Amino acid sequence: MHAKNAVAAVETAISRLHREEWARIVAGLVRRFGDLDIAEETAAEAFAAAFERWRIDGVPPNPGGWITTTANRKAIDWFRREARREEKQVEAFMINEPEPPVPPGVLEDDRLRLLFSCCHPALPLEARVALTLRVIGGLTVPEIAHAFLVRETTMGQRISRAKAKIKTSRIPYRIPVAEDLPARIDGVLAVLYLIFNEGYFASAPDTPPIRRELTGEAIRLTRIVRALLPEDGEVAGLLALMLLTEARTPARLSIEGDLVRLDAQDRRRWDRNLIAEGLTIIRQTHKTLRLKATPPGRYLLTAEINAVHDTAPNADTTDWSHIVALYSQLERIDPGPIVTLNKAIAIAELNSPEVALTIVDSLKDRLGGYHAFHATRAELLHTLQPTESRAAYDRAIALATNTAEIGHLIRRRDQLAPTPVPGTRE
Repeated sequence: MHAKNAVAAVETAISRLHREEWARIVAGLVRRFGDLDIAEETAAEAFAAAFERWRIDGVPPNPGGWITTTANRKAIDWFRREARREEKQVEAFMINEPEPPVPPGVLEDDRLRLLFSCCHPALPLEARVALTLRVIGGLTVPEIAHAFLVRETTMGQRISRAKAKIKTSRIPYRIPVAEDLPARIDGVLAVLYLIFNEGYFASAPDTPPIRRELTGEAIRLTRIVRALLPEDGEVAGLLALMLLTEARTPARLSIEGDLVRLDAQDRRRWDRNLIAEGLTIIRQTHKTLRLKATPPGRYLLTAEINAVHDTAPNADTTDWSHIVALYSQLERIDPGPIVTLNKAIAIAELNSPEVALTIVDSLKDRLGGYHAFHATRAELLHTLQPTESRAAYDRAIALATNTAEIGHLIRRRDQLAPTPVPGTRE
């Protein structure tokens, strides 16, 4: 039994380390050796070696350092073999490079270098996002495929092609010069937002429903990007959005591990420091945009929507008319079915579920395979047409992958009146 407990402890330690340190380790290897495939391969080998070694010796005092050192040694061994085979002088030179000095400063962060490389404009936008979610976010191919609503094989090919493009095009692993940053930032922000969303609402069934190591990393990187572009309204808006959303995390799960709806959350558990910081960023950014006569973008508007929720003392006092107006602005500058779906939810709170249901039903062709579409329909039908609501809940449950949301949807479905059995009295 003791041996089993020791193995379980090692598995837990390695799993946590993989979630928290994967991006840092891979980024450091890429900076030193300049090859993403080798960095990922040797990092994976180091984690595998840790599992074998730590089962015997126990978890070392500095597990992250152990993994990093082992991965570096494995990469050096690989280059030595290649140098002997093909007499590659460049790789041989890297072998003799001393260990990296003290960790790079804020604006020279290894993960930020890798982030900008993965988001290079030479890559298609979808490939940039997918590759960065894999390398920086540490998401699996199935998780990324789910986020894009595509098949796993399609996503795997997309990531492989992106890596090959980086190598053949000799895309450098560095942060762009100042004048190139504005043109590169949109793809970076899209990736950071997706990494945050995956942490806030995990898509894989075999992962925790909330992955704060991902939300924390997304916030950390967005802070660094803001230091690079302090006057950019969308960078500031994204940071504010993340902070205002992350503030609600402590109240999002029940004791049983089910998702707790926003209107049912204990607002006393929300992180008021994060809310205050997010609100301050919104105010400062609007002041800057007014001076430039620049309208707010999608991230700032979405942050404002979250600010309305976070500043309402309770669900009943939420200013839904303001939220509907903000979604209308968002529809004009960033139209899409998800924005319309969220606007419909706000309209249901402001007016009536019947009006919202008409809007939602118009999205069926575009969102029919998306679990949130069916979950929204189910909620709107909950008191109107319980029989149809049950079917919508069943469809949402079948499509959902987040364990906490599945529990919530099952509970909501079971709150409906039971469906009458034909031939029996009610």
